[in-house]
Amino acid sequence: MKRFAGTMIVVMGMLLGAQTVAAQEWSQPWARVRIEKSPRHSEWVTVKHDGRNVETLVVYPESKDKRPVVLVIHEIFGLGDWAQELADEVAAAGYIAVAPDLLSGMAPNGGRTKDFPEGVTEAVSKLNPDQVTADLNAAADYGLKLPASNGKLYVAGFCWGGGQRFRFATNRGDLSAAFVSTVRRPRKTRCHASSHLSTASTPGTTPALTPRFRTQSPR
Repeated sequence: MKRFAGTMIVVMGMLLGAQTVAAQEWSQPWARVRIEKSPRHSEWVTVKHDGRNVETLVVYPESKDKRPVVLVIHEIFGLGDWAQELADEVAAAGYIAVAPDLLSGMAPNGGRTKDFPEGVTEAVSKLNPDQVTADLNAAADYGLKLPASNGKLYVAGFCWGGGQRFRFATNRGDLSAAFVSTVRRPRKTRCHASSHLSTASTPGTTPALTPRFRTQSPR
């Protein structure tokens, strides 16, 4: 009996550990704490296009002036706590952060990133590229139409989102700048992306928030 009880404890521990790892795919407690303490206004909106409902986080800067929009493309872990906290940092730097959850409708029961019990990274890696671009365009259009927007659009992406940032840059003619951070070259990227992004990274042409994005964890 004691041996059986000991075995059950080990099994339960393994299951609990597996659940914890799954949750950690998109959940970072330190980032959640920062989000909850943020003085900036944020809201979740549903961006609709082509039969899709894209749940999108919008974070506003503390400014009375009209401000540029930064489209924030999340990492391979979806629009988790870290990506949401990053959107808050963008707003803290004086920009309207628009962060679409590209897993909207893809989780069990039609949920988004937070509704995945596990398998977030696999789900993100299997997203249809054309759907991703359409979602990003719809979110960008929404942001530009906000009363607080000054009509300028930037894009930032990290990890998996870094590659999608490049792809978006080749499909968006009104983009003012793209932030270069972690890089993963997307497939079928049109050749003029390199010149567009090199222009965007020329000193004096990008906003001064780039240095804030050098780390994914608190130091």
